Amino acid sequence: MAGRAAPTARRTRLGVELRKLRERAGMTTTQAAALLGTSSGQLSNIEVARFGVSADRVRVMARTYSCTEPAVVEALVAMIGERKRGWWEEYRDILPPKLLDLAEIEHHGTSLYAAHSMHIPGLLQTVDHAREIYRQAVPELSPPEIEHRVSFRVKRQAVLYRDHPVPYRAVIHEAALRMKFGGPDVTRAQLQHLIKVGEHEHVTIRVIPFDAGSYPGSGQSVYYVSGPVPTLDTAQLDQSHGPVFIDSEAQLAQYRLLLKRLETATLPPAESQSLIHDIAHDL
Repeated sequence: MAGRAAPTARRTRLGVELRKLRERAGMTTTQAAALLGTSSGQLSNIEVARFGVSADRVRVMARTYSCTEPAVVEALVAMIGERKRGWWEEYRDILPPKLLDLAEIEHHGTSLYAAHSMHIPGLLQTVDHAREIYRQAVPELSPPEIEHRVSFRVKRQAVLYRDHPVPYRAVIHEAALRMKFGGPDVTRAQLQHLIKVGEHEHVTIRVIPFDAGSYPGSGQSVYYVSGPVPTLDTAQLDQSHGPVFIDSEAQLAQYRLLLKRLETATLPPAESQSLIHDIAHDL
């Protein structure tokens, strides 16, 4: 069985979840492999996504590991069901793999939640706003690299406008709305875009005003993608070296609590829209 040079984010996550189930059952790879009728080496390769795995084998592994939750088992099986290449694969040799993983994860999410203190979330950025942000990147990006990242970000935004879009929530600090990336005209167009996108029923934008004072998780940027079951959620954090993905159940629970508490510092959606409108009008 040949392994892929670049496993998909979903296959990588499937291997991680199968390893978690094995460890939760208190089995070593040698013990589990003996029960499954395979070698420990092959089992390890499945867990690190070097080898693929069939739906039947996933069900057998789940049963062997005493996973009795049908929703979890079927969600794991679904992770191997799609064979069609995602649009992000055309960027495989152009952009860092973690960015492709992000697009794949959000494409399969059941809801999306972005919380940013200093930037407008990527899925809500205009082309000009995104381009200016990438121009300020450290390390510096070349003009072609900037354009590749801008086009990639724009294609990611299609997740908000497909036939059956998932719920999308964004919490943005007022500071991010007032930062003039590209100057007043670019900023005004960006704010007007936020107002327009916020009119969609599946999109909720809430603003943390300056007078909110201190609030939970201040200074953090979190992107939370819900899976079909909570154990398959993903939290993504922005770091200087690129996105970092969190799949630990304990940490995911902490980020769910953080986002819930964060909303207590925000204005209601209607008041948030009014504030965005006022800031745009004053430019």
